Amino acid sequence: MKFKSVFDIIGPVMIGPSSSHTAGAARIGRVARDLFGRQPQWAKVHLYGSFAETYKGHSTDVAIIGGLLDYDTFDERIKTSFEEADKAGMSYEFIPETGHVDHPNTARIVIGDQDSEMSMMGISIGGGKIEITELNGFPLRLSGNHPAILVVHEDRSGCIANVANCLYKYDINIGHMEVSRKERGHMALMVIEVDQNVDKEVMDELKKLPNITQVTRIAD
Repeated sequence: MKFKSVFDIIGPVMIGPSSSHTAGAARIGRVARDLFGRQPQWAKVHLYGSFAETYKGHSTDVAIIGGLLDYDTFDERIKTSFEEADKAGMSYEFIPETGHVDHPNTARIVIGDQDSEMSMMGISIGGGKIEITELNGFPLRLSGNHPAILVVHEDRSGCIANVANCLYKYDINIGHMEVSRKERGHMALMVIEVDQNVDKEVMDELKKLPNITQVTRIAD
């Protein structure tokens, strides 16, 4: 077996006790916050498989809340994230589920505020690594290891080309891209992993493109 780096073997720098149940959970929570774009006022966390069975003993619960508070995996404040969430005015609820999922370390995080809400499903695949597998009902595959742009758009010809041309204009290289849709001719989602962080100027231009509904980003 080949490893890309030492972190593939020993996992990330993190608050323990488990790279998959703690560090991975924190990263899932933090990606959810990044995609929501701000501090949520409430969170409902649905836990499946091993997450549902051991979330208290392995600190999966405090890790996810820490991620929603924008704490990195090594941030000591993860240990007191419940208290920090209370201070920030964010309510939270954990819901162990018994339904079948494809991966044992799965969490569905539903977050929101007075303006909107968002649903995201993520899995912790070991060594602190994660994959985001669903966003607001759209299937996707997002590692969270690279800067990314997510574009919600109408399923119309030219949308993908317009977004790609905009990124080309700013010399932003695409490392991975996929598109999913719920139904032909309705809403669709582009997931684009890129080689560098995308600044506000690019985001603003993407939002002005025809048939684009929403643009969010995940920074490195």
